[in-house]
Amino acid sequence: MNPNDPELQGLVDRVQAARANGTTLCIRGGGSKAFYGEAAVGEVLDTRALQGTPSYEPTELVVTTRCGTPLAELEALLATKGQCLPFEPPHFGATSTHLGKHVGKQAAECGATVGGMVAAGLAGPSRAAVGSVRDYVLGATMLNGRGEVLTFGGQVMKNVAGYDVSRLLAGSLGTLGVVLEVSLKVLPLAPATLTLALEMDEASALMRLNAWGGQPLPLNASAWWNGSLLLRVSGAVAAVQAARSRIGGEVVDVDAAAAFWNGIRNQHDEYFVKARAAVQAGAALWRLSVPQTAPPFALGGDLLIEWGGAQRWLCSTLPASAVREATAGVGGHATLFIAQDKSAGVFAPLSAPLARIHRELKASFDPAGVFNPGRIYPGL
Repeated sequence: MNPNDPELQGLVDRVQAARANGTTLCIRGGGSKAFYGEAAVGEVLDTRALQGTPSYEPTELVVTTRCGTPLAELEALLATKGQCLPFEPPHFGATSTHLGKHVGKQAAECGATVGGMVAAGLAGPSRAAVGSVRDYVLGATMLNGRGEVLTFGGQVMKNVAGYDVSRLLAGSLGTLGVVLEVSLKVLPLAPATLTLALEMDEASALMRLNAWGGQPLPLNASAWWNGSLLLRVSGAVAAVQAARSRIGGEVVDVDAAAAFWNGIRNQHDEYFVKARAAVQAGAALWRLSVPQTAPPFALGGDLLIEWGGAQRWLCSTLPASAVREATAGVGGHATLFIAQDKSAGVFAPLSAPLARIHRELKASFDPAGVFNPGRIYPGL
């Protein structure tokens, strides 16, 4: 990045002033994910002025874009070349006004930004098939808590040596610094995509998903809820047609399928609409990350299963301890995704060694605790 860029210099000045004055900053782009994690603390450091895509090489499948660039703008640019961000990062956008009390109307209208996408590290329905956000981060330029601009990685997969800081930023929720610019690997859009619907109970759905997962099928996404399993197969035309014959089920209309997967991705599908209403009445929406082979959960509440069984959304009034104990019992962890009361902690407690690593990373990149204090864990 150009060190003389006035937008960049403005951010550097704000960070240096905050460090000198002992104040804290809350990094924010579009604010579409302000509900996620612990409550934001500090003066807002708005990154939206730092926009633009200085480099896009479609033949190399690499794009470099700035943190304040609207995610929708980047995806539209990629679509002109028949390419995409295959991990389907959620936008939330205008629908996020009802996701939590920390999201205001202005933030919801701004829409997701590239920096927020990386900082949140959230992926959509295709995550189990194609990988996570951090799997596509090739390099990044960041602003640390000392007001220094640092660059890590590059624009090719083999350019990483030593500690991969650029990927470490994915999912850090801004606690280590401001993601100023990021280089991402992109992929071509699939030649063919088809959605199939089957009726079956939870146990049958998990059994079939695990069986299909061990076969050479182009499974791209799955979602089970309330007795219905939807599968998206994506890839070469011949492979998609072969998968249709092997799996069976009813073919879903193209437009209806697109609306469904978009609803799952951005959480305005029927399940999430009902979950939000339940949250307002005192329930909580949990994101359970478990092995794909984990058995059905014997927990009360409304359950939606994604990622071949590896991600399970649970809307329930159960105590946090019960949800976390049951999830840990099958080798997973539970995140309190949306709730009116987050006093139980949003993320699963860390073991002592992991907690030490988190503290040391924070001290290395942000020794004065300027950025997003407590956003992942209180006191960090």
